[in-house]
Amino acid sequence: MKNRKEIGKKIKEFREFRKLSREDLALQANLDDSQLELIEEKGNVPSLGILIKISRAMGVRIGTFLDDHDKIGPAIVKSGEAAESFSFSTDDETTREHLNFFSLSQAKAGRHMEPFLVDIEPAEESDYKLSSHEGEEFIYVLEGSIEINYGKEVYQLEKGDTIYIDSIVAHNIHAAGDRSAKILAVIYTPV
Repeated sequence: MKNRKEIGKKIKEFREFRKLSREDLALQANLDDSQLELIEEKGNVPSLGILIKISRAMGVRIGTFLDDHDKIGPAIVKSGEAAESFSFSTDDETTREHLNFFSLSQAKAGRHMEPFLVDIEPAEESDYKLSSHEGEEFIYVLEGSIEINYGKEVYQLEKGDTIYIDSIVAHNIHAAGDRSAKILAVIYTPV
């Protein structure tokens, strides 16, 4: 997906096809109307958590909004090509999240998992906002170290470590300390 505005355009098309008002979708997805308007009309790229909430509210796979092709067979991303694939970021100073997601599956239609390479930049603040959504996440630390707030627990993972979590539990993933990290994240959300 070469144009970042495509996500908002697809969300709006699906919403209108389902005859949902923007206000109704925002209510069902537990978002502000203004957030949804910025996504649909201004091309703001939503965070992964918000995209999951929108897809759940509309009863579609998250990949519905990320799909670039209708390929039925395998989708291959060669080494070094992930950065050329569609990416979105939550690099927003107000959220204190600094995650850059690179999709590894946008060419695969009908998928049920969403694999991402995620670059995580360290944040200056430590009051991380926890989020939750339906589904599960598998995380493998490729570089650096990360900290995961998961419910009332905090886990620190180093290069080579993995964690499998239920996404319904409030969580936040961020770089541990003042160094960047890179993870492979595979996210499953039921439709």
